Amino acid sequence: MTIVKIKDEYIKLGQALKLGGLVGSGVEAKIVIQDGNVKVNNSVELQRGKKLHIGDIVSYDGETMQISQ
Repeated sequence: MTIVKIKDEYIKLGQALKLGGLVGSGVEAKIVIQDGNVKVNNSVELQRGKKLHIGDIVSYDGETMQISQ
């Protein structure tokens, strides 16, 4: 599991996917989210701007990352 550290209260899903290295670009993040391939806390998430907070878990393409402080 990859740990993504944030300094603010939250990070948006698209940004977190890029920061965690699960996608290579914002465009790729947009596509995989819209296609329903990304889960946040075991639920499919379709909003690229979904706010992720500390403790949230994101899954995509067999990879998992957790948002941390």
